[in-house]
Amino acid sequence: MRASSTKNTGLGLALASALTFGSSGVGAKPLIEAGLDPLHVTWLRAAGAAVLLLPIAWRHRLLLVRRPALLAGFGLLAVAGVQACYFAAISRIPVGVALLIEYLGPALLLGWVRFVQRRPVSRAAAIGVVLAVGGLASVVELWAGLTFDAVGLLLGLGAACCQVGYFLLADQGADDAEPADPLGVVAFGMVVGTLVLTVIARPWGMDWAVLAGRAEMAGAHLPAGLLLAWVVLVATVTAYVTGVLAVRHLSPQVAGVVAFLEAVVATVLAWVLLAEELGAPQVIGGCVVLVGAFIAQTAAPRRTPQVTVAGSPSGTHDRAGHFDAPVAGGHRGTGPGRRGEETGAGAGAGTELSGDSPTA
Repeated sequence: MRASSTKNTGLGLALASALTFGSSGVGAKPLIEAGLDPLHVTWLRAAGAAVLLLPIAWRHRLLLVRRPALLAGFGLLAVAGVQACYFAAISRIPVGVALLIEYLGPALLLGWVRFVQRRPVSRAAAIGVVLAVGGLASVVELWAGLTFDAVGLLLGLGAACCQVGYFLLADQGADDAEPADPLGVVAFGMVVGTLVLTVIARPWGMDWAVLAGRAEMAGAHLPAGLLLAWVVLVATVTAYVTGVLAVRHLSPQVAGVVAFLEAVVATVLAWVLLAEELGAPQVIGGCVVLVGAFIAQTAAPRRTPQVTVAGSPSGTHDRAGHFDAPVAGGHRGTGPGRRGEETGAGAGAGTELSGDSPTA
């Protein structure tokens, strides 16, 4: 019952993150077309979120001492890198296409876990990625020779690589005795990302008058400030917080594949609000992405509360009597509230290797 509740919570958070992240492009592109540089929109997004999250950052200020590398990495990759590459990409190619290219990230993530860290990945997650990447190929019409802007495609791939860092770092430290609070990680990530983007974007040269004007969306002229508020409050603060919490409830690889839904959301919104029309191959590809995400979510690992049995230094037993074997090089069993992931399908016995975080 508890495992089912945890999985449902994680999936709900992952869906909320996909919906809110997917709306960022349709809010940002009108601002870019109104005259703002993509890097300036990126800086405004991160800076606005950083200001809103400053109280949370102050509350978790000890993270600066305990986990400085985690905060720096999250700010550089998950905030500055992903956003800068993505917004630069949508200035050259359609929003949906840019986001679908970015979501090669989950495939790269599974490759990292399987071939670099040499750890098993769930079959459902792998199948989900294969289907989603196949759907991606249909959306960009790979057989046509990638007729989209080459620089835009490269920027999308850059966002995909940074997204791998987002999912890995979101789960970093979750197995520690004192896990890094996800809200604190997001808050400091925004602060670090803003500092980095300030050097790169040089916002003092931005045309600030654009924010006082209006931007066109679906034939309507909306206040630019309203679009920016949506990008900051919904597509950044809400999206990052729910996304990091989803990774903590599920796992980086599973949350990453479910997040493919973000690409579908962005494509549909761009079609409805930005008049970015898609042909039959793109529609079919988007449906395949949905199927892949659905299959992947079945791979969500089960939480198994562990109770240490006195006199059993070589391992622990859970309440159901399963044995949690120590991993070579040190025990990485799950503690209460931390997930345990069954591995070795077809390997026989009911042995579990715990601690499925892809980062050590």
